[in-house]
Amino acid sequence: MSIKISQRAKPIESSSTLKITAKAKKMRAEGIDVIDFSVGEPDFNTPDYIKDEAKKAIDDNFTKYTKSAGIEELREAIAYKLKLDNNLICNTDDILVSPGAKASIVFVLMAVCEPDDEVLIPSPYWVSYPSQVQIVNSKTVIIPTGKENDFKISAQQLERTIRAVSKPKALILNSPSNPTGTVYSKNELMEISKVCLENNILIISDEIYEKLIYDDEEHISIASISDEVREMTILINGVSKAFAMTGWRLGYAAGPTEVIKRASIIQSHTTSCVNSMTQKAAIVAISEDNGNVERMRKEFEKRRNFLVASLNKMENVESMKPKGAFYAFPDISYYLKNNKKGIKNSAELCEYLLENFQIALVPGSAFGKEDYVRFSYANSLDNIKKGLKRFEKGLKYCLLKN
Repeated sequence: MSIKISQRAKPIESSSTLKITAKAKKMRAEGIDVIDFSVGEPDFNTPDYIKDEAKKAIDDNFTKYTKSAGIEELREAIAYKLKLDNNLICNTDDILVSPGAKASIVFVLMAVCEPDDEVLIPSPYWVSYPSQVQIVNSKTVIIPTGKENDFKISAQQLERTIRAVSKPKALILNSPSNPTGTVYSKNELMEISKVCLENNILIISDEIYEKLIYDDEEHISIASISDEVREMTILINGVSKAFAMTGWRLGYAAGPTEVIKRASIIQSHTTSCVNSMTQKAAIVAISEDNGNVERMRKEFEKRRNFLVASLNKMENVESMKPKGAFYAFPDISYYLKNNKKGIKNSAELCEYLLENFQIALVPGSAFGKEDYVRFSYANSLDNIKKGLKRFEKGLKYCLLKN
């Protein structure tokens, strides 16, 4: 007997970042010294005051199912955070707590998208967005950007794209961005939101890196532009990046009550709820930061400065200085066009560098942008220095005949 795989599942591939991370871990388990720049998580430990709250929850036997949308105390803490940090007024009914921001996005898409609806995604994009749209049987429409415009879409470009498609439903916007670290200004967000309002386009605003911003840049939530924009925006965030809690799995969505209600019902029939101890820990993470976030941000900024300066000193490598998140996205197109190893694309280059120089990077193709690779500087400065030497050596060897 053969089981037929659904048309929904067939085109969806594993996350490129997770595949590369898994291969790097396997090599390390075999005793190979691999410098891993692929992982998208802070290399810091979860702060003790957060861990202590989870331990207390266990000791207090707070270990049962919770309300699917999240415990009231946590959603109140998120509502207060949104008011304080983002100038947004939300009720607890406007907030859904999910097992990770990924889940929040998928449940929101399931709540609002019909089959064949078109979801607009600027490229380069976070690797999971197109697959998440596929999961709900909708269509991805890619809006390309380049380094000449800091990897940002313009309002004019968005409007042209909307006019060129048949069933535009939503725009996924990521600021600060993974993989480029680009940050949209208030004026840019105002212009984009105006186009979305005029065309009845829902905005899904992924703001998971909002606390990790550099060079006195300011994070602006597009939902805060006006009351009308807020009513058309679903804000996505979580505790994974800012509080070094990737494995705890807690994200959240905030937006119009009816959308959040439907997404919550979908969640109740799938993942049920976020585990109870994580919810208790997230309350203190969001409400009682003792300076850990700023200490981590400053360390990332120091690493970013060193990494980008070093990349730009290399021959035929060019890297924009990211304004947020913890990734650099250098242009390595020269080495794809001129190498002597038969390497044709960024995926093959990353495989070559991992196998021969023990450095793990994510190919630009995973983000919809060939000719680039992604470095995560959520890594020690010593490892960054060591890895950069391997990277430069690997690129030079690309140009040598076998």
